[in-house]
Amino acid sequence: MALQLYQFAISHYCEKVRWALDFKGINHQTVNLLPGQHVNALKKLGADASSVPVIVHDGRCVQGSARIIDYLEETFPERPLTPSDPAAREQALAWEQRMDDELGPAVRCFAYHYFLQRPKVVTPMLTAGTPFYNRYLIRLAFSRVDEIMRKWMKINEKTANTSREIMERYLTELAGAYEKSPFLAGGSFSRADLTAAAFLAPMFQPPQYPVPWPEPKRIPEPVRDWLAQWQPQLQTLEDLYLANR
Repeated sequence: MALQLYQFAISHYCEKVRWALDFKGINHQTVNLLPGQHVNALKKLGADASSVPVIVHDGRCVQGSARIIDYLEETFPERPLTPSDPAAREQALAWEQRMDDELGPAVRCFAYHYFLQRPKVVTPMLTAGTPFYNRYLIRLAFSRVDEIMRKWMKINEKTANTSREIMERYLTELAGAYEKSPFLAGGSFSRADLTAAAFLAPMFQPPQYPVPWPEPKRIPEPVRDWLAQWQPQLQTLEDLYLANR
């Protein structure tokens, strides 16, 4: 049986794993879950019910993007994403952990704070890849969905502003790093580069990402203004994404 990936299509942590699977050419089946309803599905797999991505392979359940990539590297060593050189390996893993802990949550908080104010825009993205009727279910219960997501991810005006500052700090740091070298660790594309570009992909909306991106005029104005301001730095990550995705 092919490896199974349980995911939210909209999740940039899931995009990180999707990209790793595609980069390695691993045959897999994607199972799209609906936020909220995913809890029961993950419990049945024996995983922590609160988060995706999760993969199931040969009877083993692995949860979390970094742990999944570790598993893929061990099980499918072709086209490695982890440098073999010890120093480059340490550098790649350090970049990845920092971005997992800081950049990923910041992008999520900043974007959702504004997009949750646009139910008609965000609903198709939240339900992407799931049966069509989920759009109606989410719309009917959107006030509750908004409340739960904001509480679970601690999303509010203050945290959105802090998240914006974190994103700007990382974009500045990443732009400086890529000016010095085409890759963040060692001499080739690694899990560090993949993480950076995957986490920021929702900001430049690549066609490979499996959600229906809104037209520019439907993007909330604060996000649209921020994207215009940081477009040069985002372009570096978009180029990296398009060259390796």
